[in-house]
Amino acid sequence: MTMTARDGIGTLTEKEKQTLRLIVRGHDAKSTARSLGLSVHTINERLRDARRKMAVSSSREAARILFEAEGDALAPPPPEFPVDAGIGEDAPRAPTDQGGAPSSGVGPAHRRPAVIVGVLSMTLALALIALAAVPQTAPTTPPSPAASSETPDAAVVDTARQWLALLDQSRWAESYRLTGRAFRKLNTVQAWTAASNSARVPLGAVVSRGFDSQQYLPAPPAGYEVVKFRTSFANKTGAVETVTLVQESGAWRVVGVTVG
Repeated sequence: MTMTARDGIGTLTEKEKQTLRLIVRGHDAKSTARSLGLSVHTINERLRDARRKMAVSSSREAARILFEAEGDALAPPPPEFPVDAGIGEDAPRAPTDQGGAPSSGVGPAHRRPAVIVGVLSMTLALALIALAAVPQTAPTTPPSPAASSETPDAAVVDTARQWLALLDQSRWAESYRLTGRAFRKLNTVQAWTAASNSARVPLGAVVSRGFDSQQYLPAPPAGYEVVKFRTSFANKTGAVETVTLVQESGAWRVVGVTVG
C-alpha cells in the first residue's frame, strides 16, 4: 500500500468506507445501492470521492486497500463453487449477498456473492459440474447495461473469448493446456475431453457470442477475473457463458467455465 493510499483512508467518511466494504465483498454499484437503499448515482459519487482521496483509479483497488488496512486477519468471503447438476437439470441458484455492510471492519458476508469461480473438478462420475447446460425452458435474465462497475480488461476478455473458440472447434486438448495449474491438478485431459463431449457438443454450433460483463473477485490467492458472454447456440438460445481466469506467470489461464 502506498503512503498516499494509507493517508487517504484517514480522510474517508464512514459512508464511503461502508460502500467500499460492500465492493470488496463482491458487490457492484447497482447491488450496493440496493443493499443500502440508495440510488446508483449516490453510490458512484461515494466511490468517485473514495478513489480521489486514495489516489487510485479503481474502486475495487480502493476497497482492497481499505480491507488490508482494517485487518488482514479478516478473510474475504470464499468464492462460490457450482453445485453438482446433471445435464438437462436446472443448476441451483446461489443466494445473492444483499446484506448490509458491517459498521466497522470488513466482516465475512453471511451469504456469498453469486459468482461461479475457482477450480472446477469434472469427472464422468459427477454429472459434469462445469458446462452443465440448463433446459431450453429455463428462464434467462436480460442483459444488464451496468453489469460491472469496472472498465473491461481487453486482455482478459480476449483470452476468455479465444479459449471458448477452442471449445467451439472441439479442440479439447488445446483448451486443457491453457487452463491453470490448479485446474489441471484436479482434472486429466481425458476427463476434460469426455466431459466436454457430453456437455458442449449437444449445444451445437455458435450462432452469436457477445460480451456481457467482467468482474474482479478479490478472493485468495490472488483474485479472479470473471467474464460473461451472451451466446446463442444452434440448439440453445440466450445462454450465458461464464469463464473464470487467474494470472499465472504473466499469462491469463482459465480455471472455470459454465454454460447456463
